[in-house]
Amino acid sequence: MSGWWSDRRVGPALGSAGVLVLAIIAGMTVYVLREAWPSFSANGLAWFGTGGDANVQLENIFRSEPPFEYMLRAWPLLYGTLLSSGGAVIFGLVLSTLTAVFIVEFAPPSVVRILEPVVRLLAGVPSVIYGLIGVLVLVPFLNDHLISTERKESVFYVIQLTGQSLLVATALLTIMIVPIMIAIAVDALRSVPSSWTEGALALGANRMRVMWTIALRAARPALVAGAVLALARALGEAIMLAMVSGGVIFAPNPLDGSTFFFEPIQPLAAAIVQGAEGITVKPYGQTLFAFAAVIMVSSVGLSITGWAVRRRLRRFAA
Repeated sequence: MSGWWSDRRVGPALGSAGVLVLAIIAGMTVYVLREAWPSFSANGLAWFGTGGDANVQLENIFRSEPPFEYMLRAWPLLYGTLLSSGGAVIFGLVLSTLTAVFIVEFAPPSVVRILEPVVRLLAGVPSVIYGLIGVLVLVPFLNDHLISTERKESVFYVIQLTGQSLLVATALLTIMIVPIMIAIAVDALRSVPSSWTEGALALGANRMRVMWTIALRAARPALVAGAVLALARALGEAIMLAMVSGGVIFAPNPLDGSTFFFEPIQPLAAAIVQGAEGITVKPYGQTLFAFAAVIMVSSVGLSITGWAVRRRLRRFAA
């Protein structure tokens, strides 16, 4: 075919576009790591550890003058990120798998026609909407009805319980990522050859056993991919978490019993949003870039891990 759509023109054009995208990604990566390096180099591996009050340390970094102060022990931020994102993915994986099984195998066609578009619509709801629901509904409900005065007084000298908490953050993150996981799981279960499941049904197995032992087993690579994608979104979620997580750098203690779930956290992405006004202050801005670098490297690591696990599961399922 002649003209602009000829193979001789389209091939190099598409190749150039691909190279441009890779160059942009590489440039962003180099820029973030370069800006983050002073914070990492000044602290070493201790950056990822514990020690002191991270809230005070960030305040000292913000107010420091040359020679700049960079001392930070970011473990409470990493811990808060791990608790909220990890908990959301674990609960989301269970809910999405059960929902996908219901849609594919047990739901009447009339329900499926309604449920699937709703799930895909929920996947595109802006995170700030969830944040508003959390701030205006869930946080006041927890503060007024679930967090007693005795519970607040028991930790008053350590932290204040206001309803902005690990529980609300994890619950909203779960609601945000579940639609994505459901959509991927549904497509994966439908791609399982019908002859596999029909053969098991013909042998007398019930539908739930067939889905559990055959369909879900064959769809495990896709379920892993959905979990990795959801975890990457959870790690990068900032606006909603900044609104409902508490805005205080704190590491909830499991030894506190059920109070653990009502204690505030501040994940890395939320800390970037809340500190964005001070990004022009050199040491503080470089510290925020260090937060971004950790999130970026974690996302890349998750992608590689998910790819490796999917390959092993696909070979095992075959």
